[in-house]
Amino acid sequence: MQLNRKILLLTALGAATTLCAQKPGDGVPDKVTVHGSVQADVLFPEDDYKIGTEHYSDDILGNFYGNVGVFSKYVDGGARIENLEHPLPGFEKAFKGWGLANVYATGKYNGMELTLGDFYEQFGSGFILRTYEERSLGIDNSLRGARLKVNTVPGLRLTALGGVQRCFWDWNMHSKVAGGEAEASLEQYIPALRNRNIIWTVGASYVYKHERDESITVPGTNYRLHLPLSVNAFDVRTHFNRGHWDFTGEYAWKGPDPSADNNYTYANGNAVMLSGSFSRKGVSAFLQAKRSENMSFRSRRSQTMTAAFINNMPAFAYQHTYALAAMYPYATQAAPGEWAFQGAFAYTFPRKTALGGKYGTKLRGNISYIRGIKREDPVLFAGSEFGTDGGKTKFFGFGDNYYQDYNLQLEKKFSGSFNLNAMYMCQRYNQYVIEGHGGNVYSHIGVVDAKYKFDKRFTLRGEVQYLHTRQDKKDWCYGLLELSVLPYMMFSVSDMWNHGDTHVHYYMATVTGNFKSNRLMIGYGRTRAGYNCSGGVCRYVPASRGFQMSYSYNF
Repeated sequence: MQLNRKILLLTALGAATTLCAQKPGDGVPDKVTVHGSVQADVLFPEDDYKIGTEHYSDDILGNFYGNVGVFSKYVDGGARIENLEHPLPGFEKAFKGWGLANVYATGKYNGMELTLGDFYEQFGSGFILRTYEERSLGIDNSLRGARLKVNTVPGLRLTALGGVQRCFWDWNMHSKVAGGEAEASLEQYIPALRNRNIIWTVGASYVYKHERDESITVPGTNYRLHLPLSVNAFDVRTHFNRGHWDFTGEYAWKGPDPSADNNYTYANGNAVMLSGSFSRKGVSAFLQAKRSENMSFRSRRSQTMTAAFINNMPAFAYQHTYALAAMYPYATQAAPGEWAFQGAFAYTFPRKTALGGKYGTKLRGNISYIRGIKREDPVLFAGSEFGTDGGKTKFFGFGDNYYQDYNLQLEKKFSGSFNLNAMYMCQRYNQYVIEGHGGNVYSHIGVVDAKYKFDKRFTLRGEVQYLHTRQDKKDWCYGLLELSVLPYMMFSVSDMWNHGDTHVHYYMATVTGNFKSNRLMIGYGRTRAGYNCSGGVCRYVPASRGFQMSYSYNF
């Protein structure tokens, strides 16, 4: 019965695609365009005691999405429907359900834009407001309400918004979020800046949360916390660019906001970030530092995991794409806080030099270093932090080492047909802080990625990776072969082998086809239990085995 509902839903989405994907000449005015997509990710799970898969009562698990948008000169509109009746592994039970998840209408006229319905917004770097959708993580924290953007004055952008926030299939009517932002481009008003090709912007943001009271008691007592119903947050920032140089500075402050994330403590939150970069042909470098403390900001104080976040604290850690390099990803520690530093450089050795050779050689390096905030032990109440200030801190006080990553990458083209990339990475990962168990994991990782182009149609790519550590599950190795047959097909086989402890193979074989706006992937194999991360936000994904299918269509 449930499978029939999914088939009906996909049929309806397909019908909507056919009806909406009209072109000028089909009865749609020339200035009206329609865009949308259909996405289906499906797993046919199998039990596998070797990798500890969960026992699923359903023969098919899947996440299904379909959205359509209509765009014109003065009015835009759109809607998205989702079906997660039997969601993929790693998605919380609260995702279960289906329906119209997003609908909006936007009116535009003379530099003004008004949106009613569901929308996404970000102020600055997201320290006090960032709402977005990330399907791979199961994140959709959109706001449902109204937003007004005003761009009538050159160089000045204003935004005001308010609404309630989505949390899975619920929009919490007992919690309201409102805010505003102003950003000015100073070069529009100061001729001396324009004459020197300087771009200089300044901005300020404000976010207000009002949440109804609830009964939270100190553990082991009948003492009920006096919770603030309103929380205010402010952000100021500046961005300066001239030629090869670019600088950014930002500061955010948040009022007392006791929540499950900070053990219901009452300290203020704050964050400061400085970033600078230099770039010209053949060479680039950047350095950034961030200190944040007690900056977890949700529309629901008792919510956990990844839902109901009003803001987002970016991770100052390199986002690895290679399988073993990404095995221990860093998740931003927004509630306790952190000191985070990141630096990177890239240099291209010129062609026809000893190191550059015929085609040039690219060298990239990255350093990430993240530590906790040194904090005094708080004065406890009935043996609990509940209701306290959480302990005093010093601005330059450094706590435990959370994460560090030093990596060096080399990209070399040896001929018109053969490319080789190599990477070495040294990592320290505090598993207890990030995952809640274990200790420090020290690892050394090597990657070799080679690609050979036989002709215009056939390209073969291979990866060999090795991870060495004496902690956790010890050593891993990984191999992949990928054959591209342009323009339609791709075949790949891979195996991730934990030969240091469990001796389990995580094999996978996939076939991917592309035709016009259609993409279909079919595969079979095992998926290792671990964390899927993006931008410092992570979701635990349990191990799985079975047939996989992913289909998408864009119009």
